[in-house]
Amino acid sequence: MQKEKILEALKTVKYPNFDKDIVSFNFVKSILLEGNSPTILIEIPSSSSEVSQQIHQEALKVLEQIGCQNIQIQIKTPQIQEQKPSKKNIAPQIKHFVMISSGKGGVGKSTTSVNLAIALAQSGKKVGLLDADIYGPNIPRMLGLNLNKPQVDENLKKLHPLKAYGIEMMSMGVLYEEGQSLIWRGPMIMRAIEQLLTDVLWSDLDILVIDMPPGTGDAQLTLAQSVPVSAGITVSTPQSVSLDDSARSLDMFRKLHIPVAGIIENMSGFICPNCGEEYDIFGKGTTQTLADEFETKVLAQIPLEPKVREGGDQGKPITFFDPQSKSAKEYLQSAHKLLLFLEEIAQKGGVDNTAIQPTKDHSHLH
Repeated sequence: MQKEKILEALKTVKYPNFDKDIVSFNFVKSILLEGNSPTILIEIPSSSSEVSQQIHQEALKVLEQIGCQNIQIQIKTPQIQEQKPSKKNIAPQIKHFVMISSGKGGVGKSTTSVNLAIALAQSGKKVGLLDADIYGPNIPRMLGLNLNKPQVDENLKKLHPLKAYGIEMMSMGVLYEEGQSLIWRGPMIMRAIEQLLTDVLWSDLDILVIDMPPGTGDAQLTLAQSVPVSAGITVSTPQSVSLDDSARSLDMFRKLHIPVAGIIENMSGFICPNCGEEYDIFGKGTTQTLADEFETKVLAQIPLEPKVREGGDQGKPITFFDPQSKSAKEYLQSAHKLLLFLEEIAQKGGVDNTAIQPTKDHSHLH
C-alpha cells in the first residue's frame, strides 16, 4: 500500500458544503503507514462535530474500498487560545459598533454599508460610517465626498469626520490621492484601523457602521480586539460560490464572539428598468438555508436595480434619493431589524467580544 494511493482515495472526500475535497484544501496533514494499516491526521477549520463525523465516515469508507485495514483517523481543529472577555474599547463615545463583512469582494458590501447607514440615520439615530476597506475605499465616491479632505483640529491633532446625508464618514480614500495604491503589510493595516477609530473626532454616536475589507483577516481581528462589536452582518449574493465564502464570514463572527444580526442578500433578482419585470439572474432566496445553518435571519433581499449602481457612481445613494424604490425599502427594512437586534443586545447588558488570541500561525482565520 502506498501513501499516494491513499491520497488519491481521500481526494474523493468532499469537505461538507463545498465542492473541493479535503486533500485539495490541504486538510490531510500526515499519513503514517504500517503495511495496509494507515494512521491519518486531518485538520479542519470547523469545530462542528457533525462535519468531523461526516468526514470521518466518508474517509473510512473510501479507505476500506482500497483495502486498508485497522484504519486510524484523527480529526482536529486548529488550536486557538481564547482570552477572557475583552473590555477594551478605544472609542467609548460610540454606543454600538456594527461590522459589515463579506467572504469575497464584488458582492455589494460597500453599497450596502452606505445605504444601511443612511437608513439608520433616517430612523432617527446618530450614525457614523467607517470605511475600513483600506485597499479598496469606495465609500467616499458613493457619498459624493471623494474630492473632499477632512479638516484637522490643530489642538487635538485629530481629524473631523466628513458629513453627508445625515451621517459622519471617514475613509483612507480621503486621506491620500485618488487612485493611489496602498501596498501595506498586515501590521500597517491593523494600525490604520486603530487610528481611524482613535484619531477621528467621532461624535457621541448611536451606531458606527464599519465597512470591512472582504475576507477574514487582520482587519477583522484588530477591530474585534479594539472595540466591543455589537453586531455582525454578512453581505452575500445568491450564487453558491458567494454563499461558500459567506459561510466563512459567519464562522469568523462565531469565532470572534460577535453576535450575528443576519445576512443581507444582494443582487437578489434583476428589475428591468423598462418593463419593471424581475428576473432571478443569480438566483434568489438561497441565503435562507445559510441563515438557518447559523441560526440567524435574512435581513433583506436587495434586487439588482440599475438605480442602485447609478446612485453609487454619482454619489447619490438610493435610500436618500429614491426612498420609494424597492431597494431603498429593503434597506430601510434591514435597518429596522438591526435596531431591534441592537435593542436586544443592550437589554442583555451589551457585549464584550471574546477576542481570539491567534497562534503564531493564524492562517485558519484567513
